[in-house]
Amino acid sequence: MLKKLWRKVAGKTAAPAAKTVLPYAEHGIDGADLSYAAEQVVNRLQKAGYQAYVVGGAVRDLLLGREPKDFDVATDATPEEVRALFRRSRIIGRRFQIVHVMVGPETIEVTTFRGGGKAVQNAHGRIMKDNHYGSMEEDAQRRDFTCNALYYDPKTREITDFHRGADDIRARRLVMIGDPAERYQEDPVRILRAVRLSAKLGFEVEAQTREPIGRFAGRLKEEPAARLFDEIMKLLFSGYSRACLAQLSHLGVSEGIHPLFDALQARRAGQQDMVAVALKNTDERLRQDKSVSVGFVLAALLWQPLEQMWRQQRERGEKAVPALNTAIARLREQIEKGWGVPQKFAATMREIWVLQPQFENRKGARPYRLLAQPRFRAAYDFLVLRAQLGEVPQELADWWTAFQHADDTVRAEMTAAAPQTEEASARRKRRRKPRRRSAQKNGGQEAAV
Repeated sequence: MLKKLWRKVAGKTAAPAAKTVLPYAEHGIDGADLSYAAEQVVNRLQKAGYQAYVVGGAVRDLLLGREPKDFDVATDATPEEVRALFRRSRIIGRRFQIVHVMVGPETIEVTTFRGGGKAVQNAHGRIMKDNHYGSMEEDAQRRDFTCNALYYDPKTREITDFHRGADDIRARRLVMIGDPAERYQEDPVRILRAVRLSAKLGFEVEAQTREPIGRFAGRLKEEPAARLFDEIMKLLFSGYSRACLAQLSHLGVSEGIHPLFDALQARRAGQQDMVAVALKNTDERLRQDKSVSVGFVLAALLWQPLEQMWRQQRERGEKAVPALNTAIARLREQIEKGWGVPQKFAATMREIWVLQPQFENRKGARPYRLLAQPRFRAAYDFLVLRAQLGEVPQELADWWTAFQHADDTVRAEMTAAAPQTEEASARRKRRRKPRRRSAQKNGGQEAAV
């Protein structure tokens, strides 16, 4: 009884405050801080007579002094009205329709203000359809966290705030709008968003927002595999993946939700393994605005279970290459059973793995053929990681580093001086001497008969 009463009180304390309008003098954000595309989309909507604002993470990041990665726009125009205004646009989404507007190389996500109408929910309370439109105030009530419910008008240079979100940003505090338990029940993926945002921004998850997470984390298993995979990718490629893993534990997100999560959580204790090194490198590259490969990171994440299967096959007497192919086939069966990994990423993983035994072959024409493979660079980087962890000799990685940058003369010398693989040496030892012709063996007697 007391617990139910506490939840009611908690829900009341999260009710929207009186609308606050922050002038430019208080926040210092102007049009120059926005992307050209976001400004153009807002201007065209406003000129057509609609309300339009830059909303969400972009406003939050600008208040924190960060450069936004993307810009979203909220408006009172319906998706069909937005689509009619912009030639390069398309309506997407089933649960809640949004419009992607393309301006040059940039895509702006435009959403219509959501209303307070009853959304269609399944038996577990998860929202399945929610195309109810309303006012800006109703839209603010439907957003997840207070720091994401800020609306910036480039024309007036004012921020509209319904939930003291600006105060929470200053306090570096992550607060759910409404009753957290109900919001997690509506959409369990909000748990992963709380993990990612708190880790990325360095925010403390407010007590009432944190308390129900452990109870509702198990519902993530009921989410579509593809959607859950997308959220895992957002954690991995947030630039703060290691902090996200720490938050999973801190906030009570248990194992068994997804095999990729299990693989990650098994390595969050600071071990120096393939996953730890790959995530460290990925975080550093993302913070430097360098490109990263999803397939490469997944290959590193799943290397340990694959390597164990590979070792088992070799212990049964299989040679390295067929043993690896068998291990990949076994792991592939698991991955394709509801993991949600898109085929393009799975193919990249397999190509990186398949090339690993080929690095042992440094004689003759094989190094040249390997160098010409489309995935050589990714596979080579993977080999370097393995060498750092002591899985293969550092000398092997150094040889390939030198070989790929050498001229033809040096390459020929390197391949001539390279050692034979153990399997090649074994084949030579087993090779039988050719049988002599019988005529030679009998001194030509048969020929004389």
